[in-house]
Amino acid sequence: MQQHFLQFSLFTLIFLLISLLHPSTTSAINITSILSNFSDLSGFNRLLSTTSVAGELSGRSSVTLLAVPDRYLYQSEIAARSASVDIADVLRYHILLQYLSPTDLHTIPASGKLITTLYQTTGRATANFGSLNLTSTDGKLMLKSPAPFSPSNTTILSLITTVPYNISIFTVDSLLLPYGFDLTASGYVHPPVSAMNITRILIEARGFNVAASMLEASGVATELEGDERGAGITAFVPTDEAFAGLPATERLQSLPADRKAAVLRFHVLHSYYPLGSLESIVNPVQPTLATEDTEAGRFTLNITRVNGSVAIDTGVVQACITRTVFDQNPVAIFAVSKVLLPREIFGKARGEGVVAAVAPAAGNGAGAVGLPPQVAEMPPTRISSPPGMKGEIVSIAGIKTSGNGWMIWCIGILLSLLV
Repeated sequence: MQQHFLQFSLFTLIFLLISLLHPSTTSAINITSILSNFSDLSGFNRLLSTTSVAGELSGRSSVTLLAVPDRYLYQSEIAARSASVDIADVLRYHILLQYLSPTDLHTIPASGKLITTLYQTTGRATANFGSLNLTSTDGKLMLKSPAPFSPSNTTILSLITTVPYNISIFTVDSLLLPYGFDLTASGYVHPPVSAMNITRILIEARGFNVAASMLEASGVATELEGDERGAGITAFVPTDEAFAGLPATERLQSLPADRKAAVLRFHVLHSYYPLGSLESIVNPVQPTLATEDTEAGRFTLNITRVNGSVAIDTGVVQACITRTVFDQNPVAIFAVSKVLLPREIFGKARGEGVVAAVAPAAGNGAGAVGLPPQVAEMPPTRISSPPGMKGEIVSIAGIKTSGNGWMIWCIGILLSLLV
């Protein structure tokens, strides 16, 4: 009897330790419950509750809400006419798809920062006019449309509450109007939503001409538009500046067509991941569309959160997500700071400084991209740890978890006791 009790206790302890090693994902956001604690936001909370926007927020994490206090809300003509106009898109325009802490707000560059809103994901925003430009002017933090003639702007007043990496709520001094919102009409007429077109999205977002051209010319764009069904896709698209910053030794444009297409597929995950999901991703090593053309374990990306940003490590370069270009289930498109060069193609061959030769993988048919033997022996890739963690993060190939090593050691001891 005592032995059975001891085994039960040990198994319970093991379960608790494993739970610590694999914490659950961020809880869903109940925005109306949070706002109900602030009486001066009752009007804004009522607008959220009477539309579908509150429900849309429940499935997201890592957002920033711009809430309008009653004293400013009731001065707005939109709020007064909310029964006769579609207020939902106006509210979506107040939800930033990025977690911003008070510290983040004080590090805004002089040129400002463009941040995607929930309204941009509906497909009803023209170009990137579903985004907001956050700027700092004379010590004040202001948000306005990136349109040349912004219909409205607002100033951040104060922080209401924050749950790190999940949600921040700031108050602002006026209700924001998306570009194209017509108050004089009896209702807001949404522009028609066209079929998904990856290259059109990139061209309209500006700064992605090279990527759009390469995707179109290679035929990969058509593949992506076909893959958006089902599990969806997540694309990491380098900016024109990222392509311009490629070293002369990385001769991407001179690659054969099949290898160039493999590099483009390497920038795409065959699943839909909004930014919040990437920030809390459980398994950092992710297969790409290029993996599907070869075999498991090749052409993978190591995705982690580093210093408040989503970092992407290829084994050759380390890039980070700079902004959300498009996010509408089942498609997410993010701008990245560097071209993601797969080590299977761009791994340095024993220090010779040239593009490594790539042999077709056996059993995968013509055009499959294989892994050079010298690259297979490369050491595991290391990147900086996220805030609050000690030690270094090492890819799965390294089989090293210094941050949680003591827990794994404890589990090993307990298992040996059971045996």
